[in-house]
Parts: sequence; C-alpha cells; structure tokens
Amino acid sequence: MSFKATVLTLYPDMFPGTLGQALAGKALATDTWSLETVQIRDFATDRHRSVDDTPAGGGAGMVMRADVLATALDTTVAADDPRPRLLMSPRGKPLTQKMVRDYAASAGMLIVCGRFEGVDQRVIDARGLEEVSIGDYVLSGGEIAAQVLLDAVVRLLPGVMGNETSGQMESFEAGWLEHPHYTRPAEWEGRGIPDVLTSGNHAKIADWRRAEAERLTRERRPDLLPPRNTPTGRDKG
Repeated sequence: MSFKATVLTLYPDMFPGTLGQALAGKALATDTWSLETVQIRDFATDRHRSVDDTPAGGGAGMVMRADVLATALDTTVAADDPRPRLLMSPRGKPLTQKMVRDYAASAGMLIVCGRFEGVDQRVIDARGLEEVSIGDYVLSGGEIAAQVLLDAVVRLLPGVMGNETSGQMESFEAGWLEHPHYTRPAEWEGRGIPDVLTSGNHAKIADWRRAEAERLTRERRPDLLPPRNTPTGRDKG
C-alpha cells in the first residue's frame, strides 16, 4: 500500500506545487505515494462559507473555527485511521530528521494547514492534532510548511531515491552536518579538490569526511553535539 497524504487547506490549488516535480513528483506519478487535498471551506455552513471568526478576548486578526475544521476532519478521515494528524504551526514541535524517518515508516499522514492568527485550541485538543514547526519564523499559512514536510518524508520512501545509501550520509542522519562535496573539474578558478578525495584510499576518505562533518557541526550547529563526557565516550568540548 502506498503512502497516503491528506492535506486540509483553504488553498488546495497550491498542491502538489513543488511536490509534483523531481523525486517527489516522479514518486507521485508512479503511485509510490498519493496526495489528497480537502477544501476546508466546503464544510462551512453559512452563506458566506465562513471558516474564521474574531478571537475570544479580543485582539488582532481572525481564528479558524473549531466547528468547521472538526467537520472537515470527521468527514474526511475515519476515526480509526492510524495516520498521524498534524497541524503545521510555528509553535509546534521542531521538525527533525528522526521525526521525518518515523513519518516515512507510517502509512501516511493527515496535515492541517492553518491560516489567520491560528486555530481554535478546542479542535486541536479534541481531534488530537500534533503541532509541528519547520522553523522559528512565521509564514502566511501552513501550505508551504506542509510541502516542506512532505518533501522530506517522501524522499525517504522505499525506491524514491536512486541510491538508497545517499540518505544515510546526509546532514542530521548521523548526528552531524554533512561533509563538503566536490566533483569535476579537478581545478576550478584556482581551487583544487582535496588530495585525499582523489587518493583512492577509502579509509582515509571516510576519516576525512567524518572529520569535516564534525568540524562543520562544531562551527555551525554546536547544539547538535552531545555534551562533554557523554556516554558516547567522545569529548565534545
């Protein structure tokens, strides 16, 4: 059974978007995964098809209504559907590669794309939505964030990447940022390829890549390094 993604959104025309191109697009065309979009506004009950209202307690902006979104969820997804229910939100749990791997190992996912100032907390609680964030910044809505999440997940599905080992050596997979890459020409604008990479000594190449990955991680993302004197036995100070 292919991986099934269901996206609830006010802008279904934004999909598949980038997900219709490159690896994700090829996988979509070959039914490695499927994408269903649901227009939340279709479940509004008034003549204006309203999906939002003013925030309780006052304040700027509008809030997505619990009743409309709950009806969209209940109509679209069976109560016993095992797929995780996600809400893209800047206050959500930061997305990590481990989370991506876990999602890729599931039967799929349901993603709610919020808009306005946010979503009524009652529907988040009542329908068990897990809030997920792709970074510490705010977007106009959850659609772009949903595409980022799905792209990260789909590329890990079996058969999507031509070389399965590629995914095992990327940033975050081993706890480090990825090492630098080089290819032909051997010299470009006076810059050469490190000699070790053309030496043919695979053990030395592996050591160099590991050392470069650690160096870059120390310089750019020291938060990824385990603390000094951890059970790993490596001194990270």
